[in-house]
Amino acid sequence: MSLSTEIKTIDHALLAKMLIGGAKRLEANKEWINELNVFPVPDGDTGTNMTLTIMAAARELASLDDSDMASVCKVISSGSLRGARGNSGVILSQLLRGVTHILRHYDEVDAAILATAMEKGVETAYKAVMKPKEGTMLTVARGAAEKARLLVDDGVTDLAFFFDEVIKYSDEVLEKTPDLLPVLKEAGVVDSGGQGVVEIMKGAYDILLGKEVDLSITSKSAGGKKKQDAVMDMNIKFGYCTEFIIMLTRHFNIKQELDFKKFLETVGDSIVVVTDDDVVKIHVHTNDPGIVIQYSLKYGALANIKIDNMRLEHQETLVSEKEVREAAAITADQPRKDVGFVAVSSGVGINEIFTGLGVDYLIIGGQTMNPSTEDILNAISRVNADHIFILPNNKNIILAANQAATLTEDKNIIVLPTKTIPQGITAVINFVPNMEITENTACMIEELGRVKTGQVTYAVRDSVIDGLEINEGDYMGIGDEGINATGRDVAEVAFAMIVAMADENNELISIYYGEEISDEAAKELKKRVQDEYQNHDVELQYGGQPIYYYIVSVE
Repeated sequence: MSLSTEIKTIDHALLAKMLIGGAKRLEANKEWINELNVFPVPDGDTGTNMTLTIMAAARELASLDDSDMASVCKVISSGSLRGARGNSGVILSQLLRGVTHILRHYDEVDAAILATAMEKGVETAYKAVMKPKEGTMLTVARGAAEKARLLVDDGVTDLAFFFDEVIKYSDEVLEKTPDLLPVLKEAGVVDSGGQGVVEIMKGAYDILLGKEVDLSITSKSAGGKKKQDAVMDMNIKFGYCTEFIIMLTRHFNIKQELDFKKFLETVGDSIVVVTDDDVVKIHVHTNDPGIVIQYSLKYGALANIKIDNMRLEHQETLVSEKEVREAAAITADQPRKDVGFVAVSSGVGINEIFTGLGVDYLIIGGQTMNPSTEDILNAISRVNADHIFILPNNKNIILAANQAATLTEDKNIIVLPTKTIPQGITAVINFVPNMEITENTACMIEELGRVKTGQVTYAVRDSVIDGLEINEGDYMGIGDEGINATGRDVAEVAFAMIVAMADENNELISIYYGEEISDEAAKELKKRVQDEYQNHDVELQYGGQPIYYYIVSVE
C-alpha cells in the first residue's frame, strides 16, 4: 500500500460508522455464531445476545445528529451497557466501555491510541468477570490487544494494515480456543463469543476500507418487542412511555438527581434515571410527556426523544390471559418499604409461586430470552424499597443483574447468584424479615448450596458432551455438573436424571412440570419417584415453564 492511500486516523464520524458496520456484520452472522454454542440446548444464544447488546448502541448512534468523539463514545458505552444481555453481551459492553473510555479524549485517534484503548477494554472486561476463563471471548480480545501493541511498537501507523494484522491474529487465537477449553475441543467448535468479537472487528474493518455496507438501522430492537412490555396491566395508569437523553450543560449532583426522581414520581411511574458523566438517560411512564420534557430542559439539551402511546399499543396487541397472569408489576405509588424482591421467571405456575412467596416484581424471561441490563433497571424502578434482592435464576443473567446494580444509586441492590428457578425459590423461602440485610444475604447464599437442580429439555443439534453422543431431538437431563441422562422418552430421562441426583442424604424432591407436560404424565412420574424414594418427601407442582419439560430440585 502506498503512502498516499494510508489511513492514519479515525474521526468520530468514521468511528460511529465502524461500530454500526461491526454490529451489522454480527447481526448477519448471529445464527451461525449461535450454532457454535457447546451445549446443544435451546439457549439465550451468544450470537443473539451479543447482537442485541451492540445493536442497542448502534441504534442510538444512527439517531445521533451533531456530535463529536466524546458524544459518540458516550453513546457506544451507555447504549451497550444498558442493552447488554447474557454473559457474552455484558462482557462485550465492558470491552466497548473500556475502549471508549480512552477514545473519548481525542478528536481523532491513531494506531497508538487504538492499541491503548483495546488494552483498556480488555482490562475492563476481565474485571467484570468473577472467574475469567481462557479459551473464551476474553482470550480473543486480549490477543487482539496484544497484537495491536506489538504493531505500534514496531512503528505501524497505517490503520488499514493495523486492522488487517490484528484481525488475522485474532482469527489465529480463536482457532486455538479449543486447546484452552476441553469442552470446545470435544464439541469440535471454536468459542462462540470469540467468533462474535472477530465478526465485529471484520465489520468495522470493511467500513474503514470504504466497502459498500448497508448501515441502515431499524428502529425496532433486534429481539423484537420486549416480552415484559407485552404483559403489562391492561388498565394502564400512565399512557405514554417517554424516553430521552439529557446532554448536561451543568453539573448534575446527587441531590439534583434525587430531586429529579421525586419530580418524576409526581407525574408518572416506571422511572429510570441513569447518570453517566455528562449524560442522563430518562425513562418514565406519564400522562403528560410535555411537562417532563419542559422540566428536563433546564438541565441541558435533549436527544433521542421517544414517546410511545402504550394504550394504543395495547389495543393493537393481542395479549392472552396467560400473559396477563404472568405480569407481576408493582406500581410506584405503594408506600416505601425496607426490603423488596425482583425475580426472573417464566411460566404461569412458577410465576404464581414467586408472587405467593412475596416477590414484588417478575421479569418475564430466562432461557432463550435473557433480559437486558435496562430491563432489570426498569424492574428495580418498580419496587419501592430501600433494599432490593435480585434473583437472576439463570447463570447467563447474573452479570447483567450485577451491571444493573452498579447503575442504581438510590437503592441498595443485592444480586443473589441464583442459577436456577429452584435456587431462587429456596432463597426467598429462607429470607427472614427481621434479620439484618447482610446476615440475610449470607444465609440465603448458604442455602443455595444445599439445592441440587435438574432440568429436562431437548437437543437442538447433534453433539458429543462429556462422552455422551447426543442426537438432535433427544431429551436431556441436565444437572448442576452437566448432562446426566439422555434418551427419546421424556419420562424415562426425567426419572434417570432424578436417580442421578437423589441420595439418602436428601429429604425433599420437588418436581415442577412444564407447559407441554400433561397433568396425568406428571402424576405418573411423581408416583414412580415416590415408589423409588419412600423415605423422601416428593412434591409435584405445575410450573408451566417453556423450554424445560421438567425442573427438579433435590434438597
